[in-house]
Amino acid sequence: MNFVKMLAVSAAAIAGLMPLSALAQSFTIKDVAGREVSFDKPVERVILGEGRMLYAVAPIEKEDPFAKIVGWRNDLWTTDKDGFNAYVEKFPKGKDLPFLGNLTDGTLQTETVVKLHPDVLLLPIGNKTAADEVKLEDMLAGIGVKIVYIDFREHILANTEPSLKILGKLFGHEDRAEAVASFWKEQMARVTDRLKAANPPEPKVFMYRAAGLVECCGTFGPDNFGLMVDLAGGHNLGSDFLPGYTGSINAEQVVASNPEVIVVTGSNWSQTKDAKDFVNVGPNAAATLGDSRKALITLMENPAFTGSKAVAGGNVHAIWHQFYTSPYQFVAVQQLAKWFHPNLFADLDPDATFKVFHEKFLPVAYQPGYWVDAKAGN
Repeated sequence: MNFVKMLAVSAAAIAGLMPLSALAQSFTIKDVAGREVSFDKPVERVILGEGRMLYAVAPIEKEDPFAKIVGWRNDLWTTDKDGFNAYVEKFPKGKDLPFLGNLTDGTLQTETVVKLHPDVLLLPIGNKTAADEVKLEDMLAGIGVKIVYIDFREHILANTEPSLKILGKLFGHEDRAEAVASFWKEQMARVTDRLKAANPPEPKVFMYRAAGLVECCGTFGPDNFGLMVDLAGGHNLGSDFLPGYTGSINAEQVVASNPEVIVVTGSNWSQTKDAKDFVNVGPNAAATLGDSRKALITLMENPAFTGSKAVAGGNVHAIWHQFYTSPYQFVAVQQLAKWFHPNLFADLDPDATFKVFHEKFLPVAYQPGYWVDAKAGN
């Protein structure tokens, strides 16, 4: 008997000795990097390689999103303080979880990962190149830790639904993942189906990414918010210049493009180093609507925007930046559609949509404030 056959027979014999309950608990997933990752038992200990993954975990682990999380990156705290506060006030254990560094800038502490004894380290697909460079998968495999890649940022149409289903399997709530994915598709279709039927002209739209945090003119290419613009019936100007989902163009290109609509992305970046003049939109930001509007108007004093059709026509808006890294993109698409085609979508209420989503799927109450118009009354 050759060696390969001996291994096969041995594996079959071992499997035959395993209790059926253990075999039933094993499962395999295919992550968004195309890797098959097998687990021999349910996952109990998870590290979030990006803290904002909590947005995707929460609708699947509604009773306690932190139940299986043993560590996470601190980006939810630095990029969305109000969102962070909403969750840790409801689930105080979140405050005590250790923060880990970022793999892409070399600050991830592998020693901390080892000490936390996770079953799985969840990473955004954008971290894969850095992980491969340091052979992180091989390193962690030696101590029984699996890496799984998910994505709500780089390829939102291709990867949002698969990523939700991956989380459903990992957290043992496949039915919830299916329900969230169905809701996502239904709400996206409320915009895309109507646009397909009406086929209205597409306004030229400039998305100013992380305005006040990123220098002008950070924007989005043909995916992420750029794709959301297209899905909402606009023409994303960043796609004319950028091959990837994000990047920057110079002010002269913005001036020459003369956008009819300008949308900046904002959040509570008060804990981010060097953040200034940003527009605070997001959970609980409705309480400071006036301040957010003033910050938005101030940003439009940049020479890149002052002579644009958007500023002249009062078609300037801000929207929550974190729609770009969560499975909540359907809300942004609905609000963008209302800005681009107000008559066509006069009956659409994105606030109501997001409130229903919170009531059905999320453990925290809905707090309005996810967008603001420069012109009061828009």
